[in-house]
Amino acid sequence: MGIFNKKSKPNTLTVSEVSALWLQYMGDSMAICMYKYFLKIVEQKDIKEIIEISLKLSETHISKITEFLKDAHFQVPIGFTEADVNLNAPRLFSDQFILFYSYIMSLHGLPAYSLAITTLERQDLQNYFFECTRQTNELFQKIAQLAKDQPKFSSVPSIPSPHGPEFVESTGIIDNLIGDKRPLNSSEISTLFFNSKKTGFIRSLSLGFSQVAKSEDVRNFMLKNVKLAGKDADSFDAILMQDHLPIPEKWDVEITESTISPFSDKLMMYHAAFLVNTALSYYGAALGASLRSDIMLNYYKVFTHAMEAGTFCYTILVKHGWLEKQPETIDRESLAKNKGDSPPAR
Repeated sequence: MGIFNKKSKPNTLTVSEVSALWLQYMGDSMAICMYKYFLKIVEQKDIKEIIEISLKLSETHISKITEFLKDAHFQVPIGFTEADVNLNAPRLFSDQFILFYSYIMSLHGLPAYSLAITTLERQDLQNYFFECTRQTNELFQKIAQLAKDQPKFSSVPSIPSPHGPEFVESTGIIDNLIGDKRPLNSSEISTLFFNSKKTGFIRSLSLGFSQVAKSEDVRNFMLKNVKLAGKDADSFDAILMQDHLPIPEKWDVEITESTISPFSDKLMMYHAAFLVNTALSYYGAALGASLRSDIMLNYYKVFTHAMEAGTFCYTILVKHGWLEKQPETIDRESLAKNKGDSPPAR
């Protein structure tokens, strides 16, 4: 009998399936809070339509995931609730930033769904995540099309076509280290540009969160993240500018002066942790696509910064009791110790 035979227990969930559902529940419950607040402040009609679609998708996901988990008699996470959002808070973000937020988050969603599909055994769950991918792809296309008409849209650089096939003649590692660098290739340009855009987003969102955070340690973390993410985004820009290539727009000016928080500190810290985790993923992927030693060294540096930020996130979440524990395997050693401490049976 193969590992994919689920006929005897059709509602059984593997650890991969639990992980995919659990993480999506956490992310979508957070997104619902974000999008409900955005709907209260957004003014531009076409951007409002994007947020309405995004909110509906997240609410549908929560309902479906709850059904999957309950059918398997599995614990449903708490995630984020109405207690984590203040819909009466003043505007913290401009309409342009709200659209940019939706763009970045849909960019993160597409690879996450694709990765989840590769780990699932149940066909109904595969079909569910395929549908999530299809819906998010449609949403991303709407966002990307709308973004092109916005004044702050940053188009990805173009390069001329080669005159014919060419082959690399040396690794160039020594030359790169002493300053005689070959021009950037297309993969390096693409990853540098998008990592600058995504890391710049982390900087701007952290800036907004730093203004409204209630806890001192959360506020200090957000300010530190502004500096780290800003430094990392600038490092990507510096490499692009060496080859006279355009760099992405910055979004700090799209944050208002409000100091009244729309979100709980718990939500903002979890959001920061989510972005740190995704940053580690795309920095690692970019490192594998880079062949110039100076770029590789730069990715090692920003990867270290993201690891540092992740450590701070984890520490603060645990300190305040905000980090909901993912399902774990049975602690056999603990059971054995407790068994040994129990009084003998009569």
